[in-house]
This record gives sequence, C-alpha cells and structure tokens, in this order.
Amino acid sequence: MPNRLAHETSPYLLQHADNPVDWWPWSGEAFEEARRRDVPVLLSVGYSSCHWCHVMAHESFEDRATADFLNEHFVSVKVDREERPDVDAVYMEAVQAATGQGGWPMTVFLTPDAEPFYFGTYFPPAPRHGTPSFRQVLGGIQQAWDTRRGEVTEVATKIVRELTGRELSFGGTRVPGEEELAQALLGLTREYDPQRGGFGGAPKFPPSMVIEFLLRHHARTGSEGALQMAQDTCERMARGGMYDQLGGGFARYSVDRDWVVPHFEKMLYDNALLCRVYAHLWRATGSEEARRVALETADFMVRELRTAEGGFASALDADSDDGTGRHVEGVFYVWTPAQLREVLGEEDAGLAARCFGVTEEGTFEHGASVLQLPRQAEVFDAQRVASVRSRLFEARSRRPAPGRDDKVVAAWNGLAVAALAETGAYFDRPDLVDAAVGAADLLVRLHLDDHARLVRTSRDGRAGANAGVLEDYADVAEGFLALASVTGEGVWLEFAGLLLDHVLTLFTDDSGTLYDTASDAERLIRRPQDPTDNATPSGWTAAAGALLGYAAHTGSERHRTAAERALGVVQALAPRVPRFIGWGLAVAEALLDGPREVAVVGPALDDEATRTLRRTALLGTAPGAVVAWGTPGGEEFPLLADRPLVDGAATAYVCRNFTCDAPTTDPDRLRTALGG
Repeated sequence: MPNRLAHETSPYLLQHADNPVDWWPWSGEAFEEARRRDVPVLLSVGYSSCHWCHVMAHESFEDRATADFLNEHFVSVKVDREERPDVDAVYMEAVQAATGQGGWPMTVFLTPDAEPFYFGTYFPPAPRHGTPSFRQVLGGIQQAWDTRRGEVTEVATKIVRELTGRELSFGGTRVPGEEELAQALLGLTREYDPQRGGFGGAPKFPPSMVIEFLLRHHARTGSEGALQMAQDTCERMARGGMYDQLGGGFARYSVDRDWVVPHFEKMLYDNALLCRVYAHLWRATGSEEARRVALETADFMVRELRTAEGGFASALDADSDDGTGRHVEGVFYVWTPAQLREVLGEEDAGLAARCFGVTEEGTFEHGASVLQLPRQAEVFDAQRVASVRSRLFEARSRRPAPGRDDKVVAAWNGLAVAALAETGAYFDRPDLVDAAVGAADLLVRLHLDDHARLVRTSRDGRAGANAGVLEDYADVAEGFLALASVTGEGVWLEFAGLLLDHVLTLFTDDSGTLYDTASDAERLIRRPQDPTDNATPSGWTAAAGALLGYAAHTGSERHRTAAERALGVVQALAPRVPRFIGWGLAVAEALLDGPREVAVVGPALDDEATRTLRRTALLGTAPGAVVAWGTPGGEEFPLLADRPLVDGAATAYVCRNFTCDAPTTDPDRLRTALGG
C-alpha cells in the first residue's frame, strides 16, 4: 500500500511512495508525530537522478526488515533537495561541519525539534570498508536515544548554536575593483590545468560561471590569457565524453581529469548555463565549434527536456535498463566495437571507432567506450561522419531511455529562458526564442501568484506547495531580462521588476546582506545563506546580476545600490576562492564596465536597418550590456524615452555611467562601441 508520498508532486518522492518505509514528506505534522511518539527523526535527502540515492533505496528502503525497524523506532522524512533547497542547505552545512564532507543521499538524524545530532551520506546494507551498515547505524541511534537522551540533546543543541553563529554579513562592504578581479584571475591561472583545460583535478565540473567571467574580463581588458583559458576549456569539454557526441547536451561532470568518463546524469541547469557559455564564446571568437555546441545543446534541451506545458524538466537519470531489467549507469550512452559494427557495418564502424575514440579495451566499463572527439591527424569525411552520427543516434534511441525528472524548477527554467532566448537571437533560430517564451509564459501562468510570489516547482501543470527561494526570484528575473532584450517586449522587464522588488523587501536585510529564504518563510534551525557559486549561480550573486541589469534598463538607483552592496561578497571571496564565486566575478565585470545601456529605435520593428542595429547590439561583447529596441517614443522600455531617429533612419544610442556616445545609424560604429 502506498505511503504518504503518493500525494506529492516530486518524482523523487513518488519513487519512494511504494516503499515499506512509512515515509512522511517534510512537514510540521511529521515532527509533531515524532514528539507524540517520543522518537527521533530520520531525514533522508536526495534527488531523482542521484545514482547512490537509488542504490540506497533499493538496498535499504525497499527491504522489509529495515523498514519495520525504521517504522517502529523513527519517524522517517524524505526530502527532494531540488524541491526544498533550503532544508537541504541547512542540514548539508551541518553534515559538512561534522564530517568534513557531504553529498547525496544525505542521512541525518534529528530530534523532534528538528535539531541534528548524527550525520552521514550513503550507508551500505552490510559493513564495508570501515563504514557501518545502515542497520547498525539505526540500532546505535535507537539505543543512544533510549539510554543516553541527555547526551544526544546536548550534542544537538551545541550543533544548532554553532550553525546559528555562522551568519554572513558582507552587505555594504566595498564593491570589487580592478585589484580584486586581477587577483581572482591570478588565482584561477594557478588552478588552471593547461594540459587538459578546466580547473583542479578529478572530478572535474564544468566551470560555466568562471568561463563567463573570463569572457567578460577579456572583453573589458583585452586579456588574452583569460580568453585562452575559456577557449581551451570549452574545446576540451566539447571534445570529451562529458559532452553527448550524438545527441548534444552535457553530463553532470567528468570523473577523471581528462574529460573522458562522465557521471552520466544530465541536468537542466548545466545545459542552460553551458548553452549560454558556448553562445557567448561564439559571440567573442566566431568559433564554429562553439556555435555547433551551443545549438546542439539548445536542441537537446528542447527535444528531451521540454514538458507538455512548455517548461523544462529538471534532469535525465544516469541509469537506464541494460536490456535485462537491471538499471546500469551510462549504458544508454556507451558503445563497444561490436555494437558499432552491428549498426554501421564493418567499414563505417571502423571510421566511427577512430573518430569517436572507441577501443577494444574500452574507456568505461565492460569493454564499452564513451564517445569522444579526440584531436588526431586523420581527417574524416564530414558527410560520412554526419551519416554515422545520425545512424548511431537513431539506434541509440531504440535503447531503454534514462528516466526523466519532469518537475519544473523555477530557477533552472529561468536559466533556460536566458540561454534559449540569446542562442535563438544569435543564430537566427526563432523556434528557440519561441521555446524561451513558452517557458517564461509557464512561469508567469503557473509559478507566479497574484502578489508576484513564486512557487519553486510544478509538475504536469500543477503548482507545487513550496515557496520560491532567492535563486528562483533572481534566475527567473535574469531570464525575463534576457527575453525582454531579445523580443523587444517590455512586459518581461515589468515582470523582472516585480520579482526583484521581492528580492529587496523579503530576502535582503538593512545592511544589504542576502538570505536564501524569504523573511516570512518557514523557520528552520537557521536561515540558510550561501553566497558561493557551485553548480549554479548562488541566489546571492544571481540577484546581484539581475538587480544590476534591471537598474541599467530603468535607471533605478535603488536597484543599483542593492546590486553594489550584494557584490561586497565578491570583494571578500574573489581573492581567496575565485572558482566558487564565478558568477559574482562576471557581475563585477559588468559593474566595472558600466554596464552599457543600448537603445535601438527604428521607424518600424520590421525595418531592415532597425533589425541590423538590434542584432549588432545583441552581439556586442561589452560585459552585461542591456539592450532595448522599438519605435521612437515607445513605452515598452524606459531606455527608449527621448530617443529620436536621426534623419528618419534607425538609430542606436549607447550610454554608461550617465554619459552617452553620439547616436549612430552605422552598425560598424555600434559594433566598435560595444566591443563586437
């Protein structure tokens, strides 16, 4: 019989609805039940595309004896970290403080007052490599709760006190300047891997936000070193196994330093961020490879992640059926020489093996290889390679596909809106812009209430119950600002303003310090707050970027001041940990450059000269530049006010820091003014 999770919208929670464990969703009722029964709470946090979450579920949560013990001695609470990032963040901070590491599945034991006292991640069903079994852990916790309650509550109280004392206060610190950005670039150069691209060792994550900083820094200063690191990293990622050489799109990360073997889950946020990175790299360099990867990644998102309602699903699993009923990581994506021959025949299989680096020994497991595009002396016939790719993609599509987590997360859809809008505009793909508009429409229609408050998730056209967090407001505002510039529709600027007003009133204190949850949100043991950029921009730095862009569009001193105060965290962190403040650095580049405000007016929206100037403006590389376009006196954008045509022709105006260049009707002059 299904448990309480059967009524949830999260695919991850629904995966556990038939467990014999008597799961509760995160709720006040769950903790009331723990108080009533006088038992501790097991908090288990994961997400649907997490490989080890599935392993622990199969080994322990589907096991009747383990479930019976849990049901008798605990109240068990299951949380989707993507649905409740606030709960995840608070307890992950405790796990990392206590153990020095973290990850998912996250396993935390709490008092009925939600105070943590014992931590872990994955626990095996039997003792392994010095790690106790899950049943041993449960037995030890139950015994400690029954016989050493005072000790347990003392530990829990101490942990909560330490967490509460960690509050950050970087608001109002001076904004980062040339010195901090130069220090950050030097720090990145020291961590850069010149042989393989990327930063640090294994595992290697795609440094999308750091690359955005490097591209903006190059645009502002002309630094060739910054551009080289960005170009080389993008090339190595695109040629490696982390990039899907048949279907486009990127896997989560590379398990090795050489970008050969990925962790195969595909996340919407990675692909949205990387799609935009490669589009911006093309804008800066004209690289044909960057163009191809940007478009293939955009097409992957639309083809495989778009939902029936027009939004974008969160992720594709790493695992899929290997044909025998077993779920195996990566089996959907890898190939053996024999499998190539079966699909392509002997001659083309040989070409495919050489072109894509498929070997008899294999680069993955069981003699299978992850497809790559290694640099080599042999020159391949482009038409034959295209035919091979097409046939392999068609054959792969007949394999059992990885599962899809089809919940729509507001923040990640905001990132996708920005990426698809810009990629569609750059490469004359109106279908991609339409996809961006469709996702934005869904966010307004389903995620935004009458007071412009966001809900975090939806699924199958049904809004979830959890409130949006700072990254939702900031990333959706960023997407709307990009869409406004691409479409010329000022309503998206208005929606961005509504969201950013909430950022100022609900997520910011009097000093300018930002929090990840609203001031009226559910109270946890600590109000979560993390300014570092990891897999996605932090809510803090994303808010800084959106506030700065909105201020450039509207002239709002209130929003610009808030952006500058938020960037105080970059001044504090950039010299020490530049890899983990990449988007903050990118926003700081925009602040140092102005950012520039571009208004394009024309006699008609479909006028060819107007469209040429609009395209030139969108392709400018000036960091964080905002673009408004329309007819003279148009009320869509504040930047269009008092912008007449020159001699009746389409005209562009470029301003920054309260100073404007002479208006121009010449696309080449506009290109020069914007670094294009």
